[in-house]
Amino acid sequence: MKNSYILTLCGMMAFATANSQNLYDMSHLMGSELNGTARFVGMGGAMSALGGDISVINSNPAGIGIFRSSDFSTSFGLNSTSTESKFNGTKMNEDKSQFTFDQIGFVYSNKIGNNTSLRYVNFAFNYHKDKNFNRLFSAGGALNNMSQSWQIAQEMSKSGLTTEADFNNLINTENPYSKYWSQYPVLGILGAKTGVIDWVGNTGKVMGWDGYNNNYYSKETGGIDEYDFNVAFNIEDQFYLGLTVGVYDVNYKKYSSYTENLNDDYGKDNGGYTLDNYYKLSGTGVDLKLGMIVRPFVDSPFRLGLSVTTPTWYDLRESFNATLSSDIYTYPEKYSQTLSDYLDDDYLNYDFNFRTPWVFNLSAGTTVSNVLALGAEYEYEDYSSGKLTDMDGYELGGNYGIKEYLKGVSTLKLGMEAKLMPQFSVRAGYNYTTAAFKSDAYYALDSYNTRTDFNNTKEKNTFTFGLGYKGNMFYADLAYKYDVYKSDFYAFDDLELPKTNVTNSRNQVLLTMGVKF
Repeated sequence: MKNSYILTLCGMMAFATANSQNLYDMSHLMGSELNGTARFVGMGGAMSALGGDISVINSNPAGIGIFRSSDFSTSFGLNSTSTESKFNGTKMNEDKSQFTFDQIGFVYSNKIGNNTSLRYVNFAFNYHKDKNFNRLFSAGGALNNMSQSWQIAQEMSKSGLTTEADFNNLINTENPYSKYWSQYPVLGILGAKTGVIDWVGNTGKVMGWDGYNNNYYSKETGGIDEYDFNVAFNIEDQFYLGLTVGVYDVNYKKYSSYTENLNDDYGKDNGGYTLDNYYKLSGTGVDLKLGMIVRPFVDSPFRLGLSVTTPTWYDLRESFNATLSSDIYTYPEKYSQTLSDYLDDDYLNYDFNFRTPWVFNLSAGTTVSNVLALGAEYEYEDYSSGKLTDMDGYELGGNYGIKEYLKGVSTLKLGMEAKLMPQFSVRAGYNYTTAAFKSDAYYALDSYNTRTDFNNTKEKNTFTFGLGYKGNMFYADLAYKYDVYKSDFYAFDDLELPKTNVTNSRNQVLLTMGVKF
């Protein structure tokens, strides 16, 4: 065994509580992906001031007021994700593709009159896939004697496991979870019972092993479905106001498996262990979106848009389980421990609330000779202002990590549409989104959590292209979207552990069919 110094911050530990919510899980609930109708996606989503597409119901509700006829549309397509990791000279790739149902909705346009100040009152409903979590990922390589077991050992020492007698009592107790779960991290108890950590008499402390190499694999599934209900007003064809109530359904699952092969003190094969984690986050949320569009010059098609989205109030439940299995040669038999064999549902499931940040959107758009449409917008969301509370309204310890290691996120959207002929159009768009995580963000273990991995994503670039056909009533649009961003992945927390360089990409082909009436 070899001593290792694991990055710790006293402030983080002081705020740790008996729950496992953290900045990485909660970051899934903040921000949104570019998705919706193919026209909206083809223009990079930069339509908040232009309006006239049902997908602006989410970015600027006033855009529904632009409609002068009723509309029905539905969208579906093919989504393909790819990850490439590089760690200590080892390169791994994972790909996943699936067909998706992305959007369905309608606008009911209600004309009030040509000579009244209020020209139209429009109503709309739209469903769309707000986020798609489906993703495969793998990483691993030579550890050079670093090991996840050292992080587990140090967490146990910080929790008060400082004598050999305490360690022996822990591993010899038939069900140590009933007695020690509130005192020691559950991952530490798993490690002690399986030999992944051990008491070394000549050092007088609990210690881990030397790692030879490792392999990490994860599979994420699910998404966030959004249901938007809207009313919008057209005032003298110059001012447009809108309100949208958004309802969200969260379903996120992640399975991860971490395997580590070990060396003994003499550099020989010492067996290894595998940690399997199962995590699920589910629940519902609601928010309110307010928007306006104005044509500052009566005789000009130029428009300015402004919208504000309130925090989304989520009512959530997380569920988790873990199995740690080892065949370390120092021990006479293979060990396996599963949390659900000892802890009941009250400990493996936890209900809590999460409040996302406010979102602010400023947009501009214009048309040129009824042939070219141009749109641009800027959106800001301060991820560090997200807030976790228990069901009684008391703040949870995970707020410390959210505040310290997340930051404000800015998104720039640009888009254009050009009519090649009256019925056919070509579109292009671009999005740039800044990183949500600070460079020193990391994940600290707490009493409940059995996951040690974390992934700090960086800025994202999105490129889009689209084609459109518009008949007298029927229309069809096709879009292609390419997302790419890099991230720094760590299987566990150690100052000496080099980062795994990850390139994440997504290709999406989207088809929308609709009818105006």
